[in-house]
Amino acid sequence: MPRIVQKYGGTSVGDVERIKKVAERIKSTRDSGNELVVVVSARAGVTNELIARAKAVSPHPSERELDQLLAVGEQETCALTAMALHGLGVEAVSYTGAQAGIFTDKVHTKAKIKTINAAPIEKDLKAGRVVIVAGFQGINEDGHVTTFGRGASDLSAIALAAALKADRCEVYTDVDGVYTADPRVVKNARKLEEISYDEMLELASSGSKVMMSRSVEFAKKYNVVFEVRSSFNYNPGTIVKEEVAYMEKVVVRGVAVDKDQAKVIVSNILDKPGSAARVFRALADANVNVDMIVQNVGRHGIANLTFTVPQGDSHKAVKTLEPVLDEIGGGQVAIHEHVAKLSVVGVGMKTHSGVAATLFQTLADAGINIELISTSEIKISIVIDLDRADEAARLAHDAFHLESLGS
Repeated sequence: MPRIVQKYGGTSVGDVERIKKVAERIKSTRDSGNELVVVVSARAGVTNELIARAKAVSPHPSERELDQLLAVGEQETCALTAMALHGLGVEAVSYTGAQAGIFTDKVHTKAKIKTINAAPIEKDLKAGRVVIVAGFQGINEDGHVTTFGRGASDLSAIALAAALKADRCEVYTDVDGVYTADPRVVKNARKLEEISYDEMLELASSGSKVMMSRSVEFAKKYNVVFEVRSSFNYNPGTIVKEEVAYMEKVVVRGVAVDKDQAKVIVSNILDKPGSAARVFRALADANVNVDMIVQNVGRHGIANLTFTVPQGDSHKAVKTLEPVLDEIGGGQVAIHEHVAKLSVVGVGMKTHSGVAATLFQTLADAGINIELISTSEIKISIVIDLDRADEAARLAHDAFHLESLGS
């Protein structure tokens, strides 16, 4: 029998009626002669509610206890989905991440998957059951519950698809595919029929809300082809796969905006070997993810570092760096939170010139100032004022004629 892994996001299972609809879709897939593993997220809003409760009890809750709490959201959906399937006459069993054999490292709230023991799931599949797995969670070698970070149920699904050698992986969400830009911001954005792992990875890391970047990294590493689809209709979605030659003919395939960014400025540090290393080692040890980095040319023995971090990590970054600056001979650290990151992405940028010139001129003509610039082989990212972010996305989308792409 073909083996399929499906994942349903929070809006897809937002309430009891939506869970029943998802159960009907699962039954239909099962009745078509497929073995089926389903990964579910917490119902929309539940994780935020749990975090709010935690912070009401303690302003800075233990990350270990936060994992213990947040894992409950997915487990609730998991059990309810299994119950809904029982009501439709489908044999189903629900698993926590630990019961599904997902083993992780010891980092709480941002754990990484180390191994998956798929034997328990294989046993239930052979018995003809649909297996429902709580997404976003696993267990470490000490037996403690761990979670992978917000939006990481996708990662659970991709990882299980790889471990189970699934024939197909389907990621169901509230949009019916990957668009050239956020259609809520750019009205003429178009859905793409397919996109490469690298392009999807860059869009995800640049603020596209469709997929978590770690999920795409995992899919690329294990060559898991997956489809992003809507659970609210039966339209074809967007296939995410390895890059193929014709993709390079299109220079830019998408524009993304990330408004969850803060700019950290470390000023007046000694311009000597090891200063930057000490700064970024401290941030890495504190599990603060750094994105764009710019260092100015040192003058009179003094230099400045500017970089971006997720807004939720900005104050943690400051707290981490203050003692480090004292150790390396002084300096100051400041945060600017009213910024956004705009990125244009496309594998065709490898072989075409002029993308940066077009983007910069388009924004200059609109009077939008660029604060930071970062590039890769297939992406250009800039930091701009938060208030101009949506406008900049629309201008960039038009400048690269992305309305003509897609299905």
